[in-house]
Amino acid sequence: MSFAPPMLLHPVAQVGWTSWTIHWSTVIGLAVLGALYHWRAARTAPAPSGGRRLAFFAALLVVFVSLNGPLHDLSDFYLFSAHMVQHLLLTLVVPPLLIAGLTGPMLRPVLGVPVVGSLARWVTTPIACFVIFNVTLAGWHLPPVYNTALAYHWVHIIQHLMFMSAAVLMWWPLTSPLPELPRLSYPGQMLYCFLLSIPMSIVSVYIVYTRTVLYPAYASAPRVWGISPLDDQLIGGLIMWIPGGLFLFGVASVVFFRWASEESPHRPRSVIEAPR
Repeated sequence: MSFAPPMLLHPVAQVGWTSWTIHWSTVIGLAVLGALYHWRAARTAPAPSGGRRLAFFAALLVVFVSLNGPLHDLSDFYLFSAHMVQHLLLTLVVPPLLIAGLTGPMLRPVLGVPVVGSLARWVTTPIACFVIFNVTLAGWHLPPVYNTALAYHWVHIIQHLMFMSAAVLMWWPLTSPLPELPRLSYPGQMLYCFLLSIPMSIVSVYIVYTRTVLYPAYASAPRVWGISPLDDQLIGGLIMWIPGGLFLFGVASVVFFRWASEESPHRPRSVIEAPR
């Protein structure tokens, strides 16, 4: 069954390295999110620090760079591998920066809404976060679903929103700023990072070792740098597999050294934990 309309999925386009294509839906969405953050921060005591504000707006910048300009054009019109770079940025870089920009006092009033509070306590449990993220990741990489997203722009927007939303949940047990929705213990965080790498590896292995083109849009696209569709698919799978896996193991390493530092007998007793 084909989910593509009876036409080429993408017209011939040129990648501009000096001029940027701007998609105003992303600009408007990011501007609204930034304004909402500024409004909430101005009404929160204590106000988020400069470092937290920088992290939040850095996340918005990464989203802008990912969904506009050369990376967007390459991923949408030419290369599956570029699309994998885009997805890694949206799931592994943006969410921890967004959460790092938030504080407990900014979020706590929302938990007072009964339905929101109950739902938040359920979806931020480690098991729920793990399942939601990995089902979302695997589901969107099934060829019929992925090809539909490439064929219809509104489906593609939903795909990116689901990736980022699920990734925020995935990061929550590692970075939560709310004691009411707590982080895992340090050993739990390391195990969680290890387990997260397994479903991503399975999806990557499926893509890497498939000898047919899974996503026809890229087979019909103009070639860039002489990369064949199968080689492009192989590179994309390896990008998800190796940098994605190494990133999670890097996070686990940071958690380990933080745990070791807190358990050190030479750690000053006057050290005060960062507020959550």
